Amino acid sequence: MANIQELLADSLEVLRQLQDKEPNLILHGTEVISRTHLNRMLSNGWLKEVMKGWYIPSRPGSEGDTTVWYTSYWHFVRAYADSRFGSEWSLSAESSLDFHSGKTTVPRQLILKSPKASNNIVSLLYGHSLLPLKSELTKNIVMDSIYGLRLYSLESALVYASPSYYSNDHVSAQICLSMIDNASELLKILTDNGATTRAGRIIGALRSVGKGTIADEILSTMREFGYTVTEDNPFSADTRTTTIYAKSPYVARMRMMWATMKEQVLENFPQMPKAVTDIESYLNHVDEKYLEDAYHSLSIEGYQVSRELIDKVRSGNWQPDGDDKEHKSALVARGYYQAFQSVKDSVRKILAGVNAGDILEEDHSRWYRQMWMPFVSAGILTASDLIGYRTNQVYIRGSQHIPLNPHAVSDAMPELFRLINEEPDPRVRAVLGHFMFVFIHPYMDGNGRIGRFILNAMLASGGYPWTVVPLEKRGEYMSALEKASVSGDISDFTRLIAELVARP
Repeated sequence: MANIQELLADSLEVLRQLQDKEPNLILHGTEVISRTHLNRMLSNGWLKEVMKGWYIPSRPGSEGDTTVWYTSYWHFVRAYADSRFGSEWSLSAESSLDFHSGKTTVPRQLILKSPKASNNIVSLLYGHSLLPLKSELTKNIVMDSIYGLRLYSLESALVYASPSYYSNDHVSAQICLSMIDNASELLKILTDNGATTRAGRIIGALRSVGKGTIADEILSTMREFGYTVTEDNPFSADTRTTTIYAKSPYVARMRMMWATMKEQVLENFPQMPKAVTDIESYLNHVDEKYLEDAYHSLSIEGYQVSRELIDKVRSGNWQPDGDDKEHKSALVARGYYQAFQSVKDSVRKILAGVNAGDILEEDHSRWYRQMWMPFVSAGILTASDLIGYRTNQVYIRGSQHIPLNPHAVSDAMPELFRLINEEPDPRVRAVLGHFMFVFIHPYMDGNGRIGRFILNAMLASGGYPWTVVPLEKRGEYMSALEKASVSGDISDFTRLIAELVARP
């Protein structure tokens, strides 16, 4: 007779086979798994219940950790909506605009539209909910290529979004408007429905972001068909609208975020010190900071490293073929030392007057390779693993913000370097360079460490001292990054960095 461990192993094998067929597995009742296996894995922490009858894969000991939920969120939404409504559903116009604009934050409440809906709130994990509203669907439904979600088309979403969306999330609204390059699809929707009020709102919105020619065409065509249209700008009076030229919504979002956040940085960061005149003295100070920097930076990432281990690595006593070979903390510490030396070489070039953005673009991949080179030497990674950016989706532990999809990363990274290259103020380069890098999360691992290297390289470009984010500030640091990622407010993060820079 099988013991408890053997029975659990049998159930886990069933789960493994299901996940091999469907990596983003969402379980609904006992449709594809027996009640026995379901209950066994649920009681042992290998499944988490989202709502009655709906489950996602989990890990024992992850109770209270939101990462599994945020990883599965959009896959759950699609599976739930397909199961309940078939093909007769879509996200709301407003949520569709979020997707079209490249916004990746998991919302607290998501509105679905369906003629089969019952207008009842569906409570989910960690305070999240769905609100399926009974509503006829627009004819202009498109499929999201990443999660398989049903969305309003870009033009249809702009037409049917509530006026408040334009003022409450003006960044997303402006990004979507920037992607409109002709009036035809908007006019088809507006004229078919005689939507004069909506037409006036679209015309006003387009004109405010520099799309006057398209706005004029919509206005004249509506009047030609006998409609009376009054132009109305839906953006609030204090909203700064911007003309954006970008094919990618992710690039457009970065430009909007940079312009908005730059003002917050300048308001909350002290003025620039004098330029560095003694490069060697500055670099000697950087060397003096190494032990402190390595200990805190690695500890923030959750690695168990001691100051003794870090000092051992620096002194050259660490031997990759000796007792430390299989010790991950030792490999990580050695990689950090090698990356630190590479960053210091980059700082030397920056202090010598080379454009900081150019140096970052040229050298950041070398920092990354040096960080993980000991894992190649140990046979854990291959050389090809260190080439290029990630090709899979990555998630940040406990964060509502979902980093960009792999295809978007290739658009976003060159834009980040362009923004840094063209930014004249080192305070902005430092704060936003760090934030934008971890917002994109271009690598599968090591993004936080590289982000802090970027912070210090850009601080050096303005003569600021090498600055350590201490472990005791980890909660404040992560919370400030989360606030910036989710709500677009970089003030807390800026004040934290400014405070740390000012420390003796």
